[in-house]
Amino acid sequence: MNSKAVQYSKSIGFPVLSILVALILGAIFITAIGYDAAFAYRSLFNGAFGNIHSFSETLVQTTPLIFTAVSYSIAYKCGLINLGAEGQLHMGAIFGAFVGARFEVLPGGLHILFVLACGFIGGALWGLIAGALKMRFGASELITTIMLNYIAFEFLSFAVTTEPFRDMTPGAAPRMTAVVEAVRLPILLPQTRLHLGLFFALIAVVVYYIFMWKTTKGYEMRVVGLNPNAGRYSGMNIGTNGLLAISLAGGVAGLGGVVNVIGLQPFLTEGFSNNFGFSGIAVALLGGCHPIGILVSGVFFGALNAGGIRMQLMAQVPAAAILIIQGMIIVFAVSRELFIYFGRTGKLLLPKKQAGGESDA
Repeated sequence: MNSKAVQYSKSIGFPVLSILVALILGAIFITAIGYDAAFAYRSLFNGAFGNIHSFSETLVQTTPLIFTAVSYSIAYKCGLINLGAEGQLHMGAIFGAFVGARFEVLPGGLHILFVLACGFIGGALWGLIAGALKMRFGASELITTIMLNYIAFEFLSFAVTTEPFRDMTPGAAPRMTAVVEAVRLPILLPQTRLHLGLFFALIAVVVYYIFMWKTTKGYEMRVVGLNPNAGRYSGMNIGTNGLLAISLAGGVAGLGGVVNVIGLQPFLTEGFSNNFGFSGIAVALLGGCHPIGILVSGVFFGALNAGGIRMQLMAQVPAAAILIIQGMIIVFAVSRELFIYFGRTGKLLLPKKQAGGESDA
């Protein structure tokens, strides 16, 4: 077996092993709290893949996860950790929902493109803030992106309760004005919620692959992410590449937010996101930030979200069980990245030995 085949088997084997171990531990937990794990998992599978309607709901849940996973992957390939996809998704949804409720004079197709563009811009601006803070002040993007999440949440709270964003229809719950009919995405399967946004998500994956692996700028970003010093010595601008990467990452997450609005519901409310930004990180890590891996792990996490509802209804298993399984997968995925990092840098978590052979205290 050649080296490429070995590397490929390792990249596939670890995610599969992570899922299997997480499911086994999840079954132990479900049994320990007094439920039938076999029946729970059958309910989970039927809720995700049992029929065309179940599978369509899995794909509905998968769509925003693909966007946020691509968002994380773009930044990660450039050596940045974008933990702000949830906030960027919110800002994209706010920008897109605002213009989607207005500009009725635009033709339907052009209006949809305008809404998508505004959603991208909203998320990109939110990512740009974190990138600018890192370039100007050296602020860690891990901290700034997390903090910007909470600002985005509060901005949505402001938007759904304040003019000119709020829907002023008498008796309406706090929400933004509903988008016009012309920008609502068509349903792909009758009597389901599966909408055209799925194809937009697939396009995002294809564009991510072409940009990162087939363009000069994508090559620069990957070089900077793997070895900033090598990139700097080659004349690559580290700061500019990082700023572009996190802005593009934010824009893709923003697209996920606006697609979720115009595809599923005509108005934007608080709590519209099912933690898609945070779950997208797990999807990206489990898939190795590779386009195919993102698609496969996206469907898996979408199945957990869709099937978890049926498992809760049929087997009476608490919804927290799904969160525990997802959390364990995240732990395994992050552990893998830590091993890769320490192996690459030589920074082992072992006590250093002194000249006399004794370990440091």
